[in-house]
Amino acid sequence: MISVQNVHKSFGDLEVLKGVSLDVKKGEVVSVIGGSGSGKSTLLYCINAIETINKGKILVDDVDVHAKATNKDKLRQKLGMVFQQWNSFPHMTVLENAALAPRIVKKMSKEEAIEIAKKELEHVGLGDKLDVYPTKMSGGQQQRLAIARALAMKPDYMLLDEVTSALDPELVGEVLDTLRLLAEEGMTMICVTHEMGFARDVSDRVAYFHEGVIAEIGEARQVITDPQNPLTQKFLSKVR
Repeated sequence: MISVQNVHKSFGDLEVLKGVSLDVKKGEVVSVIGGSGSGKSTLLYCINAIETINKGKILVDDVDVHAKATNKDKLRQKLGMVFQQWNSFPHMTVLENAALAPRIVKKMSKEEAIEIAKKELEHVGLGDKLDVYPTKMSGGQQQRLAIARALAMKPDYMLLDEVTSALDPELVGEVLDTLRLLAEEGMTMICVTHEMGFARDVSDRVAYFHEGVIAEIGEARQVITDPQNPLTQKFLSKVR
């Protein structure tokens, strides 16, 4: 599982995470909600060792993420990361994009990487787009390509950072449907999201971040529909 233990993170004088603790078990979906600047995305970056931490500990399957001896490149193979911007390579086809990381990082043969890429593109509903270039696709399709690209690495966990925030409203649903499918299949996910319906209906638990701390965490439907902390209540009244 992923275990975040009393993690502090500062950028200069700005303390972004102020003692965050969170355990995520295999097969669990945890949605992280909260206002801009509350530390949500920074938490994902710290779990994936994109950012260092100032204090505390993060364990992924009992491996200390930030220990000097940890092979972070190998660790990241367990952690599929999908960002707000899909960042696909425009000069490569959809299939080439999805097959690239398995070939380079996992040293797979071209044939094996292509087979895995095809399977994951089919998985996210892009089986008919293999030879298309990303610039010819909608934002929702490009974000699903980003998810397929992460899945092609066969991660144990998915970290999703506001993957619908850059999309037009009519495209959000197709990406959320893909995440629902992954949840139903048992993929462990931490989702930073502004989609409260998704957080309520798909997550096992929801954590509300406020100014660098988890102000409230609990069963998803309870937190979204009947929050106990006045800070959570105020936030949800605004976003609704």
